[in-house]
Amino acid sequence: MKENIIGIQQVGVGIPDVQKAWQFYRHYFGMDVPIFQESAEAKLMTPYTGGSVHARSAVLAINLLGGSGLEIWQYTSRKTEPATFDLQLGDLGIYITRIKSPNVQAVYDYYKTQKIKVIGDIKTDPNNNPYILVSDPWGSLFQIVEANDWFRTKEKKLTGGVCGAQVGVSNMDKSLKFYTELLGFNKVVYDKTDVFNDLTELSGGKGKCRRVLLERNVENTGAFSKLLGKGQIELIQVLDRAPKKIFENRFWGDLGFIHLCFDVRNMKELELNFAKHGYPFTVDSSASFDMGEAAGHFSYIEDPDGTLVEFVETYRIPILKKIGWYLDVAKRDRMKTLPDWMLATLRFTRVRD
Repeated sequence: MKENIIGIQQVGVGIPDVQKAWQFYRHYFGMDVPIFQESAEAKLMTPYTGGSVHARSAVLAINLLGGSGLEIWQYTSRKTEPATFDLQLGDLGIYITRIKSPNVQAVYDYYKTQKIKVIGDIKTDPNNNPYILVSDPWGSLFQIVEANDWFRTKEKKLTGGVCGAQVGVSNMDKSLKFYTELLGFNKVVYDKTDVFNDLTELSGGKGKCRRVLLERNVENTGAFSKLLGKGQIELIQVLDRAPKKIFENRFWGDLGFIHLCFDVRNMKELELNFAKHGYPFTVDSSASFDMGEAAGHFSYIEDPDGTLVEFVETYRIPILKKIGWYLDVAKRDRMKTLPDWMLATLRFTRVRD
C-alpha cells in the first residue's frame, strides 16, 4: 500500500480571501505557479460541510524551487469560520505546515524587515536543526526548515514549497502505526518526550509532550517525485492536558489547515487496502474529477483522530491553457519520473506581482 503513495502533494489551508492569501503566499513563500484556479460547488464534501453543498474558490499553487503545494481554499457560499477557542500545540489536527528553505538565517533576516509575524528567534529542533516559526495574517502557523533537495535551482528564492506538517494526536502509538505502516513514513528521525524549549512561545507549548518526526526511508518515485522532494511529518501528543479537535464544530474549509494530501497511484488498490485496515474512504470522486484545468481522481480518509488525509491520482495538469497545452500523466508510466524539462515548463503559468 505504501508503495502507491508517492509523497506529500499539498496541504490545504482555509482562509476568508483566496486572492489576498495567494498574494501573501506568493510573496513570502514563492508559491507563484498555479496548478489550478477554480470556483465551483464542493458537491462531494458534504460529509464534512454539514450535509449541505457549499460553493468555494480554490487555487493550488507550487514553488518551482521544489516542494509540495498549498491548496488555498475559500468558501463563497458562507462565511469562513475560525475556531471558537484558542488553538494550542498538540490539538488534534494539522497545527503547523512546514516550508523548506536553503538558508533559514537568510529567511529570518529578510522576514524581520517585512510585514510578516515572526514568532521569536531562530530555534532548533530536538536534532539541533534550525527553523523559524511565522504566522500568516489569518493566524495559520508555518515552520521554515532547512533542506537541501531542490528541483529548479534557477529559481532565486529564499524558500521552497511545503515539505510536511505537524499533526496533533491523542494516542502516539496508534497514530505511529497509521503514519508509518500505512502511509509509509517509516523512518523515525527522533522520538523524544520532554518540555521543549523551542515550543514554549506557542500556546500550550510549555507543557510536557511526546514528539516524533517521521520521514520515508526510501527515495520517492513517480511522475512528480523530483518536484515534490522529501517530506516529513511531526506527530505531537501533549501529556498534561486533553487536546481539542482543531475543527471541532466547524466545517472542512473553515479557517486553518484542512487536509494533508498525498500524490498516489493505483487508487483502487489503495481503497481496498485502507478499508482492510479499518480506514475506509469517506469521500471518493470515483473515476475522475475535473478542476477546470487539472484532472484526476481524489479520495479522503481520516487518521485515528479524524484529521483528514487526501489522496490524489493526477491525470492531467495545464502548461499553457490558452493554446490547449496540457501534461497528460495518465498515459505515462506512473513509476517513472517526468523529465526535468517537462516539469520546468510549469513556469509558463507563473503569476508575477
